[in-house]
Amino acid sequence: MNLNFGLTYTSVVTGVLLVISLFFPIRAKRYVPSLYWLSVLLISVFGTLLTDNLTDNFNVPLSFSTVMFGALLIITFSVWYKKEHTLSIHEVDTVKRELFYWTAILFTFALGTAAGDWVAEGMQFGYSTAALVFGGLIAVTAAAHYLLKANAVLCFWIAYVLTRPFGASCGDLLAQTPDNGGLGLGTTGTSCLFLIAIVVLVGYLTLTERKVATDQ
Repeated sequence: MNLNFGLTYTSVVTGVLLVISLFFPIRAKRYVPSLYWLSVLLISVFGTLLTDNLTDNFNVPLSFSTVMFGALLIITFSVWYKKEHTLSIHEVDTVKRELFYWTAILFTFALGTAAGDWVAEGMQFGYSTAALVFGGLIAVTAAAHYLLKANAVLCFWIAYVLTRPFGASCGDLLAQTPDNGGLGLGTTGTSCLFLIAIVVLVGYLTLTERKVATDQ
């Protein structure tokens, strides 16, 4: 919007960058934080754009997008498990599993955007309430794992999916104007804030990865 690219052109550019960026972590012999998180950043934007295109360009209701991307995510998990007999991220060690993994990640971001906007805007809960709802569900999932010893892989993916609408609601809460129920930081300010947080955290992960490699 700020650069006058429009949804379609932005989606094409982001999609090309995403395909290029995915080549490197898939070909890498080990986990490299900077490569991995660059791909996550781009796939998060592209997944969000999928939902935004459906909503703004094709007038697809957010409720329908939520159900559709939820179904596509379930299908991805089902096929992945049927073919590989595992959904553990610790066993994403082949190209086929990488492709399943990144497909699932794409649908989680598209689903997260749709679900977050549907709850906040479609159901008129507001961004702060939506953030509290999804944040609370993440806390319940964490408690189920740590206190009730629920399956780690299942809890991971439930929490992973929930972080998407939680993040979308938090982003909208920060970016939207007070008249729309937000804090008025704007998209540029909010993007810069999140980008700084990502750079700091990925930098920490990179240093930690190097320290572990050195110790070994």
